[in-house]
Amino acid sequence: MKQFEYTVTRGDSGLAARREQRIQQLGRVLLEASRERNRSGESWFERITESMLRDEQFRVQILRFVDVLPSLTDDAELVGHLREYFGSGSTDLPALFKWGLSKAHYSPKLTAKAVRKALVLVAARFIGGKDSGEAMDAVIALRRQNLGFSLDLLGEAVVSEEEADHYQAAYLQLLETLGPAIRRESAIPLLDRVDGRPGPGLYLSLKLTSLYSQVSAVNCEGSVDAISKRLRPMLLAARAQHAFVCIDMEQYEYKAIVLETFKKLLTEDGLRDWPHVGVAIQAYLKESPDDIEGLARWAAARGTPVTVRLVRGAYWDYESVIARQHGWEIPVWTEKSATDRCYEHCLERLLNHHPALRTAVATHNPRSIACAVALAEEQGLGSDQFEFQMLYGMAPALQHAIPAKGWCLRVYVPFGEPVPGMAYLVRRLLENSSGQSLLISGQAAVMDESVVLAPPSPSDPSLNPSPGRNGATRTDQDNRDRLEFTNEPLHRFTDPREHESMRSAIEWSRRRLGDYYPVRINDEAVETATFTESVNPADPAELIGRVGAADAEHVDIAVAGAREAFQSWSRVPARERARILLRTAALLHERRDRFAALEILEAGKTWFEADANITEAIDFLEFYSREAIRLDTPDGLDVPGENNVYRYSPLGVGVVIPPWNFPLAILTGMLSASLAAGNTVILKPSSQTPVIAARFVELLHEAGIPAGVVQFLPGPGSSVGQRLVEHPDTHFVVFTGSEAVGTALIESAARRRPRQRHVKRMIAEMGGKNAIIVDSDAEPDETVKGIVRSAFGYQGQKCSACSRLIVIGDQYRPLLKRLVDATRSLNIGRPEDPSVNFGPVIESAAMERIRNAIREGQQAARLELAVDCPADAHGFFVGPAVFSDVPPDSALFRDEIFGPVLSILRARDLKHALDLANDSAYALTGGLYSRSPANIERVKREFQVGNLYINRGITGALVVRQPFGGFKMSGVGSKAGGRSYLTQFMNQQTVTENTVRRGFAPASGID
Repeated sequence: MKQFEYTVTRGDSGLAARREQRIQQLGRVLLEASRERNRSGESWFERITESMLRDEQFRVQILRFVDVLPSLTDDAELVGHLREYFGSGSTDLPALFKWGLSKAHYSPKLTAKAVRKALVLVAARFIGGKDSGEAMDAVIALRRQNLGFSLDLLGEAVVSEEEADHYQAAYLQLLETLGPAIRRESAIPLLDRVDGRPGPGLYLSLKLTSLYSQVSAVNCEGSVDAISKRLRPMLLAARAQHAFVCIDMEQYEYKAIVLETFKKLLTEDGLRDWPHVGVAIQAYLKESPDDIEGLARWAAARGTPVTVRLVRGAYWDYESVIARQHGWEIPVWTEKSATDRCYEHCLERLLNHHPALRTAVATHNPRSIACAVALAEEQGLGSDQFEFQMLYGMAPALQHAIPAKGWCLRVYVPFGEPVPGMAYLVRRLLENSSGQSLLISGQAAVMDESVVLAPPSPSDPSLNPSPGRNGATRTDQDNRDRLEFTNEPLHRFTDPREHESMRSAIEWSRRRLGDYYPVRINDEAVETATFTESVNPADPAELIGRVGAADAEHVDIAVAGAREAFQSWSRVPARERARILLRTAALLHERRDRFAALEILEAGKTWFEADANITEAIDFLEFYSREAIRLDTPDGLDVPGENNVYRYSPLGVGVVIPPWNFPLAILTGMLSASLAAGNTVILKPSSQTPVIAARFVELLHEAGIPAGVVQFLPGPGSSVGQRLVEHPDTHFVVFTGSEAVGTALIESAARRRPRQRHVKRMIAEMGGKNAIIVDSDAEPDETVKGIVRSAFGYQGQKCSACSRLIVIGDQYRPLLKRLVDATRSLNIGRPEDPSVNFGPVIESAAMERIRNAIREGQQAARLELAVDCPADAHGFFVGPAVFSDVPPDSALFRDEIFGPVLSILRARDLKHALDLANDSAYALTGGLYSRSPANIERVKREFQVGNLYINRGITGALVVRQPFGGFKMSGVGSKAGGRSYLTQFMNQQTVTENTVRRGFAPASGID
């Protein structure tokens, strides 16, 4: 891990020592001033915060309770949640909570009133009011105390373009209303002068994700353009009102978008020479020092200074968890001391770059404040050439100490309604209780100066390991099969190189369009009388490739070849078979973007969807290889005089019939499991995506799969597929597709043919009619986003997609409106464009089938939305459709459509919702959005699905983490990506040997 050192220490150790001495001196002055100011004693809020510091469980519960509280409008429901979160007795509750719980049974109304009052008090501490009028009162009160302000309108999460327009309009109205009002206030020199000249009156902060509902790292350029269209008039209005605007920094995945938007607009005419604008930089990010240098170079070229607000960062928990969850490099420092060192390092860089960069020191840490003053003094900067910033309600004693010493302090004042403000409030409480900062009233005053003002300690690099696959590389074949399985990380698309690689891969794939891919039997090309043309579903005039079409004669030859190859392949040690599959995984990893590009062109997947399909394929290869090695170790229980071995052996020749919607992942999963188990396979690919299958077979042979082990037999399912299933020499069939085809294959496979001496195994995944239940207390923003992803990701062409939405209680109409607006905001078009998040359906027949279902559905339910496709769309496009008030006995609610059609209805309560959800022939995936622990536990027990997801979307299962598969009519067989999946492709054998000979036995058999 990179160690930060002040630049002056490399050439002048005496200056470094004098600086540290000055920091200590200034810090003691600040702490003493804080002690003098803080005489109020410990409040109930501080007592609760202390409990949060002591008890991690209590900390989690109270943060979750505060998050859900604004949505609990019913007193009984509020009291119920209070009991669920705090009634277990497992935490050392503060007296306030014990009192509330003791009264809850006798007087729910009194308890609810007291809890809501407490929330109001907490919100009032951190939020400056519910509207602009109250916010104005708050900032005027601050100015009366010689404190500046920066207003922030809460409600940052937008799920639709309508909400983004509303957010923009609210800020423009704020400028028009408060700009003149602030200018009428008397000037305060400490607050209202910048570099010796009159400064802005009104200071505003805003979040760019509030200006575009489809912002995404995969679409950096498009996000910048879309945000700029709304931000440009806001900045021009701010300039006209002599206001200052600071762009807040948000999650790491949006950092590049924020910085690019900032630079783009502020080099345009009309804004290039405007100095009253700034951007936040987060010191907990490892890239921040380099970002500061980049901003300094840009500002110097621009010729007009900008301000950088240096913060530590408010998303540390989120960034750490998300990175670890996805296997990404952790972008933040994982030690507090490293963040503290980076903060001071960034301070030095910023102040060194004055005047190109003006510095706003956003901190509540006394040492950081003292460090900033010491560095500013070294640069000869006056109090009007840099400023401090703090959060409203944080460290009030310290806040008043700063202007008392002649330094400018600006207080960040959020305002807005409680529900949109909860995300902000929870982040503040999280910071308050994390032990990472000195924020609460009086805390700095009681801590030892030697602790508060101590320099950040050097960090141990071993505590910040780079994430990844346990240090393995894809080419390290000797070590890979000894490593524990970990999922292949998705592209995060925060690195510009990922964008360039995908664009290059699409261009490369286009150069191979129109190639011919023959039937391959025993690894030899076979000429066929006919072929299949695979086309781009977004533009059917674009030919992806021609693929040979086999006939019944080819089936017999391929089965015979696979049967012969089985004799040798089945005897290859499991570790050697695994080595070939792991080599295939390594090759696929190297070419993942090329395969993803092919999925974009042949299957109509977006960048994210295509990349996820390739990583899943890699996961299947890696996991099943390791499982084959594990299962190859004989097991059994020996007793004296008797040895017992439990072992596995391959079945024989298998038939793999994959679908088109996951043309590489599911194909690879079924095929690699069969091969890892020692079977040979005839692969009958989907007729809609045969080129992807052909390319993967090429990869297998490049990795060293022997001839005959995989027979590539594309052709019509009605002839080739059916003949393979019926053939007496095939031992198992693994299929993913429609219920109609799957049940027909199951019936056919069950019949014994002449010469057949085995019962065929049938493994089939056949679809679903999946439901999400939305509880009355569900978090509104994440619920809408999760439903949209689940229902309309890959145009609803997933067996796991949400097609039924069951909403409990009064959320029905508000949720319906936001959901419709969010769906309308999706970008429809050719998926090779990274801005597109909704592409075509797979073929003309599917397009007509879905359109017919929408037309017929209008006879039974209300069509809330049917999005029109782009006028220039020439492919198989069907816009998303949303139906409301859908009768539970209608075909719309019961039958699988396999397309972007969502049916919504209301449930009276959770029991009714579960009854509706379970009243289905399918049982594949399901979901629940709820913040009630009791309801979550009940749904876990009673929702009849193979994969249940709580408070997240219901698509995107990962190998091992969420083994995938259902029951009822959703299929038969073990869950893909799970520990038991591979055993379906094997016979299981027990061998018992009696080791007793004439009364004696080997010593190993004696106890």
